[in-house]
Amino acid sequence: MKKSQQQPLCLQIPRDPARGQALRLARYRKAPELGPKLLFFSGGTALRRFSEILTDYTHNSIHLVTPFDSGGSSAELRRAFAMPAVGDLRARLLSLADDSVTGHPDVAALFSHRLNGSALEQDLLDLVNAKHPLIKAIAEPMRSLIQSYLAAFSQQMPTDFDLAGASVGNLILTGGYLIHNRSLDPIAFLFGQLIKTRGTVRTTTDVDLQLEVELENGRTITGQHNFTGKETACIDSPIRAIKLTGEADDIDTLDASRVCKETLTLIDSAELLVFPPGSFYSSIIANLLPKGVTKALHKNPSPRVYVPSLGTDLETLGMTLADQVEVLNQHLTGKPAAKTPVRHNARGAIDFVLFDSRLLKVSRDQRNRISDEMGAQLLDTDLANETGDAHLYDDTKLAQALLGLT
Repeated sequence: MKKSQQQPLCLQIPRDPARGQALRLARYRKAPELGPKLLFFSGGTALRRFSEILTDYTHNSIHLVTPFDSGGSSAELRRAFAMPAVGDLRARLLSLADDSVTGHPDVAALFSHRLNGSALEQDLLDLVNAKHPLIKAIAEPMRSLIQSYLAAFSQQMPTDFDLAGASVGNLILTGGYLIHNRSLDPIAFLFGQLIKTRGTVRTTTDVDLQLEVELENGRTITGQHNFTGKETACIDSPIRAIKLTGEADDIDTLDASRVCKETLTLIDSAELLVFPPGSFYSSIIANLLPKGVTKALHKNPSPRVYVPSLGTDLETLGMTLADQVEVLNQHLTGKPAAKTPVRHNARGAIDFVLFDSRLLKVSRDQRNRISDEMGAQLLDTDLANETGDAHLYDDTKLAQALLGLT
């Protein structure tokens, strides 16, 4: 007879975060190469400044970013090569790069450069032939390696490709993707080595898929840029559901999105699993959609913490903080929201909700829903910045608060 498994106990804060915090942080700062493995599920821009600050404490953070952006220059690359978006990957790699003299700031400068002006094709040719000043500044053998990726992109670039505003870093990643059998992991690893990234950055999947949302009014929208409100009109009804979709001839989109073994290993190794500030559906929930992610999360017993965004997130139209935690729980468990309180000491899908009540007002009813129905502990702590901007966290305080949970 099969033994019944015991219900997992609710996680408690491993210690009073304030107790010994100064000593722990000093230890992390002294040897960040030995720092803890915090894993972030996010997009590319919301954590840019935060990621830079985090490298003061740990060089072992893990960042799984979404490859589903369908707007801007990413749209042109995706149209031309039927590939995942690489912009968020490039942005996070650069935010973790060592820009000191011990790193390779000349390589980072090239990856950050965008093509502009009237001689776009000539600029690309100069990069391929190492005549452009940005690539001439890079020492061998890195220069030749980068040239090979740019050459691969240039050779396969469609004649009608629009280079205006193109990120050189995105073009290098695309060339590497094409060379490495349409896989992003090898070039993401190499890219990180070239700019001495102090952490690990990967996309959750490297398949050409799109986000599709269903609104409560029944309308369906395909393509991330069509529902974030950044490039098109804001959605006029709350989002009811989100999924991945592909071309009509995809045999099975879910299997197509399956994450690789290396990504599963990264999730398994994390000491803290963080759902950080960012666009709720297109950055946070989107990372849970590829097949295998939630299963890997369930296997890792480390604490899971949600840090809600401040200001206006157009994707959370009509949603409270409690609603956000509920949707996050549903995607993590694959089950509808519980209608009854969780069992005493039972562990919810999210262990902690980290916030500052001076920046984000949360009613008593919401607090009760989050703690009683969803089993998450609310951690109300000082995360305010010195400028008094209630739409932004203080990145240093946020980093220290998260480190306190390791």
